[in-house]
Amino acid sequence: MLLSFENFELDCDRRELRRGADLVPVEPKAFDLLAYVIRNRDRVVSKDDLIAAVWDGRSISEAALATCLNTARTAIGDSGEKQRLIKTLPRKGIRFVGNVKEDHNRSGPRTMDVVATVSLALPDRPSIAVLAFENIGSDPEQDYFADGMVEDIISGLSRIKWLFVIARNSSFVYKGRSVDIKQIGNELGVRYVLEGSVRKAGKRVRVTAQLIEVETRAHIWAEHYDRPLEDIFSLQDELTLSVVGAIEPSLRKAEIDRVKRKRPDSLDAYDFLLRALPITYSHVAVDTAKAMPFLEKALEIEPGYAAAHASLAWCYHFRYRTWLRQEDCVAAIHHARAAIAGGGDDATALAIAGFVVAMDEHDPVTALHAFDQALALSDSNVFVLSCSALIFSWMGRTELAIERAQRALRLSPFDSLNYLSLNALAISYLYTKRYEESCDAALRSVLSNPRFSISRLFLTAALVGVGRLEEAREEAKRVMTLDPVYTIRRYSVTAGFEPAVFSVLADAWRTAGLPDS
Repeated sequence: MLLSFENFELDCDRRELRRGADLVPVEPKAFDLLAYVIRNRDRVVSKDDLIAAVWDGRSISEAALATCLNTARTAIGDSGEKQRLIKTLPRKGIRFVGNVKEDHNRSGPRTMDVVATVSLALPDRPSIAVLAFENIGSDPEQDYFADGMVEDIISGLSRIKWLFVIARNSSFVYKGRSVDIKQIGNELGVRYVLEGSVRKAGKRVRVTAQLIEVETRAHIWAEHYDRPLEDIFSLQDELTLSVVGAIEPSLRKAEIDRVKRKRPDSLDAYDFLLRALPITYSHVAVDTAKAMPFLEKALEIEPGYAAAHASLAWCYHFRYRTWLRQEDCVAAIHHARAAIAGGGDDATALAIAGFVVAMDEHDPVTALHAFDQALALSDSNVFVLSCSALIFSWMGRTELAIERAQRALRLSPFDSLNYLSLNALAISYLYTKRYEESCDAALRSVLSNPRFSISRLFLTAALVGVGRLEEAREEAKRVMTLDPVYTIRRYSVTAGFEPAVFSVLADAWRTAGLPDS
């Protein structure tokens, strides 16, 4: 049966609501409520009527009923204030007051059949659709929780500049349907799909999520979260941050792997950036010679590319830190400033640029402003959290450094760049005389990136702190093997902008036998 009102059509057989030719996404319970009140528009429908018809007589809260009603109103462009189509009669119930035309013999065009004939081209950057999470259970409040969390995830992912995110109205079209991932990818024009489920058990809720590459159907990332259901809104916020924080580095790695498979003559600015990133992230000065040509080619194609400027700033910073050539310092600051100027909507570029400006220009005011901008864009960006944690640790603001570093590690526990956060912890714990914790963080940092001499520097200092002097001296030898020109004075040129912090580490390095100059 087709129920028509204003410019809407409610297809009860196919369970579809359309506005003109467009399919309007609507949750199952809200659809049932809407269909029921329209069919019974000749009378006032009570709360008990709705519970019996829509929830099969199961007990639900007033809040769940109100949320469902608001969702139904929103779907048809109505609201509790306007009550243009669904009118509330206090202490009696609700009634549908719009003019309705019924057609028992006609059903509208099947939107999914129309969409299925069209395959959209992939955009020029990574693209993702977040599907409505499946509600494994019958609790309507759980359904709203799941949908609310997915909306927040879509909003969070939309803040990632290099990511093309499909809007909720398109991805929710597939809600309640069993559709092949490849079909969804073709119809929405996306390379990745995030799907998941929510299950409530007693006073706990379990959320699972998995990120899938459409072409190969390979699982890029998967995780489950089991949390107490105390404050549903706080829980929704926490899970959203966790999912968004984990997806960004997982997608970054998947994109790097994908570009490695492309022919060199088909690369664009974004591809050149991706080719450079694995080398850039080694944080080893000699590797910059391999990374920098890719980044320079990216800037030839797109001169204002903030992400490429930020990565070049990092490369020049590694060179300056190692060889103390003034031209490297000037170039690092130039590219960092260019990234800040052009990266107003790129949290990662702002984070890297802020780090370089703090270390090489010793301008903490600009650096902290860049970090604040980046966090405003994406408060779950692991780069922002780890880079700012490092700078805060060198500034002696240890509480904030520890909080951000721990948050980054919690959001993305298996990230290949976790040594940045671990180094922030190692510095902060050493400065506050928490030597065992410093040693643990520094050791984990070394395991995360064994070729990075700076991680081994912090392990050397931490070993001195816990009194393991022989091991500290052995670690100091490994530092010099990785970085033969290292001296404490050289390192102080970048990292020594807060003498009270640097002197604590410098004393430990001298004890371990590292050269002063």
